[in-house]
Amino acid sequence: MTEPVSGTVTSRLDGGIATVSFSHPKGNSLPGALLALLAEQVTAAGNDARARVIVLRSEGEGAFCAGASFQELQAITTAEQGTAFFMGFARLILAMVRCPKFVIARVQGKAVGGGVGVIAASDYALAHAGAAVKLSELAVGIGPFVVGPVIERKIGPAAFGALAVHATGWRDAGWARDRGLFADTHDSVEALDTAVDSLARELAGSSPEAMARLKRVLWQGTDHWEALLPERAAMSGALVLTDFARKAIAGR
Repeated sequence: MTEPVSGTVTSRLDGGIATVSFSHPKGNSLPGALLALLAEQVTAAGNDARARVIVLRSEGEGAFCAGASFQELQAITTAEQGTAFFMGFARLILAMVRCPKFVIARVQGKAVGGGVGVIAASDYALAHAGAAVKLSELAVGIGPFVVGPVIERKIGPAAFGALAVHATGWRDAGWARDRGLFADTHDSVEALDTAVDSLARELAGSSPEAMARLKRVLWQGTDHWEALLPERAAMSGALVLTDFARKAIAGR
């Protein structure tokens, strides 16, 4: 287990299933240190021949992920620092998409902003029926630029636009399921965990070569993201310094 300044990332391997878990006292939000550790652990599991499938989850019974750390956003003073912070989300998304193993997201609660991007970057997301989603970036003067490509690919441009424009509105888990962000939803955490475990065990017994080739097919057409996501990170990195964003973030 690695412990950054605040929050944790843990990894364990059992029966071919690599489980990567993260936690943070503020709604499982993601400061830069956690983003880096998550990308590192997903990449490590992808390179471990003993791991056949990856389960990505957060701890606790509350939010799955509250998105970016507002404390870190407040501390940004230059565009370079802003770009570097948002590159944390870019690197995690790329690590998940480029990983040769399927990544299953276990979503036990609400997801905001970057947390929705993390879900979209998974290959298969299972969620609790209370796992509402929201893209709040526009409300704080930024815009969901880094996470936009992966969310749009998963749910389509119209649904992504609806989330991005109505930045203060929650969409319930049924909405997210019907648009493909979630593969399925479950009425209890127990049922969710049973479904996640069942799928993970099934995939752990499947052909690694076939799964790796299928994953490449599923993410075909994203080769340009290595250039696109840094461009988007720079956009957010500049916007976070505007007067509107500074005031909005300080009020959170």
